Amino acid sequence: MKLEITALRKSYRQGQEKLTILNNLNMQVDTSEVVAVVGASGSGKSTFLSLVAGLDKFDEGDISVNGHSIKNLTTAEMTNFRAQNMAFVFQQFHLVPHLTAFENIALPLEILNRPFTETEITAALTAVGLSHRGHHKPGELSGGECQRLALARGLITKPSLLLADEPSGNLDTETGQRVMNLFFEQVRATKTTTVLVTHDRELAARCDRIFTLKNGRFE
Repeated sequence: MKLEITALRKSYRQGQEKLTILNNLNMQVDTSEVVAVVGASGSGKSTFLSLVAGLDKFDEGDISVNGHSIKNLTTAEMTNFRAQNMAFVFQQFHLVPHLTAFENIALPLEILNRPFTETEITAALTAVGLSHRGHHKPGELSGGECQRLALARGLITKPSLLLADEPSGNLDTETGQRVMNLFFEQVRATKTTTVLVTHDRELAARCDRIFTLKNGRFE
């Protein structure tokens, strides 16, 4: 899977003023590569991730995933493309509270109408150290366990591209370190192309490359 971003531009209207957030942004991420996007607060990191995910429209340029441009996709087409090719891990976890850990992992496969076995889901739980927590709901899990569950859910569909936004941001330092150790172990083992947005330079240093977002461009 290759992610290609070409001459990307995004701006917003604020009253009579036009604010340019991203300006002539270029990036290429190769198959199985893990890259970090860092930058000061307000530099446009979240906007960038939203554009790659197809959750927001860009003004100019193009984004290509697996050689497929997302530029002219309709909302329905983008939703389907995202489900088939991308997965997400956010600092807020975004787990379904009334579903068990087992059911949370199985959910993306059910949405895609992909057949799965109990053994497959159990293996995913085991990979993130939650084999004993399959019947527990998110409210019964710790923050670190919820994030590990979110990672397992993200990888269960074998996505072409994993987008991670401050995945350790809601965790204490020790728990965050353990979760991120597992994060890198899993994305490396599955050879999942990954874009990690983080403010943590030590975390970014563990990636293959670092892109620093400043003044709307990568340095």
